[in-house]
Amino acid sequence: MENQKSQNHVGMVAVVGRASVGKSSLMNAFLGEKVSIVSPVPQTTRSAIRGILTDERGQLVFVDTPGVHKAMSNLGKVMNRLARASVEGCDVVLLVLDATQTAREEDLGWITRLLREEIPVFAILNKIDDLTGEPPADWPAVWKKVAAEKGIAKEPEWFRVSAMTGEGMPELTDALFAKMPAGELLFPEEMLSDYPRKLAVADIIREKLFGVLREELPHSVAVWIETIVEKEDGSWDVDAKIYVMKDSQKGIVLGEKGRLLRKVKRQAEAELAAIYEHPVRLDLWVKAEKKWTENFWLLKKFGYVA
Repeated sequence: MENQKSQNHVGMVAVVGRASVGKSSLMNAFLGEKVSIVSPVPQTTRSAIRGILTDERGQLVFVDTPGVHKAMSNLGKVMNRLARASVEGCDVVLLVLDATQTAREEDLGWITRLLREEIPVFAILNKIDDLTGEPPADWPAVWKKVAAEKGIAKEPEWFRVSAMTGEGMPELTDALFAKMPAGELLFPEEMLSDYPRKLAVADIIREKLFGVLREELPHSVAVWIETIVEKEDGSWDVDAKIYVMKDSQKGIVLGEKGRLLRKVKRQAEAELAAIYEHPVRLDLWVKAEKKWTENFWLLKKFGYVA
């Protein structure tokens, strides 16, 4: 590939849409590996995460973004601003839509925003594996209606895919490479993501917490990695703090006799060991920090504010 740099098709791809449409699952499907955490809980992704796909055709750099939602805190507002700003400087925008649901206010907001952008748009009907018939929404008609209301003549390219089964993914990937300009690689061939290691480890722990807490507490939870100590035997010792907003929430995270937190620790250690290919030992502490979602400096510390 080094001798064919001028023939590489290289570009940035913003992956946008409302919460819970499968943006992180889609990016992981492109890469064939887990880069962005996935959870049934809305607004799991809190940072812009770049995943890098490099093959003989060139390089696609995907930017997975938080799902736009009705913000109830500074954290929510930061996530929404990050998502909306993600399209700037990208070569293609993937607007991910849930093929199993009707259009929502946030979907219409994204369509309106992207109609005003000059960037090419690929509209992705995701989760087609969950469909038993035609989509409950005629998404092309929804786009046309919004475009007519705004008086803007712009059409996206439409794709039907399943991030879970891989259906439609090869065709979508081919179309993305074909859309990109020729140029030199933006990142080394072997790099899968430029996401900082501490934030990546924190995200895995947070994902496991979301998995056991479900809707009970997740948006009051943040994880900060204090230290990662690389031992001589190749293993890591990781010291992490789990932040909640009230003292009463500490007991929920710990669970009866600490069982819930031990379950999270086991699951996170196993996944981190698989990702980094060596043992990872976690030391988890729970700390109450009132209104951390409103604290700019803590949001910055956690990597949610640049």
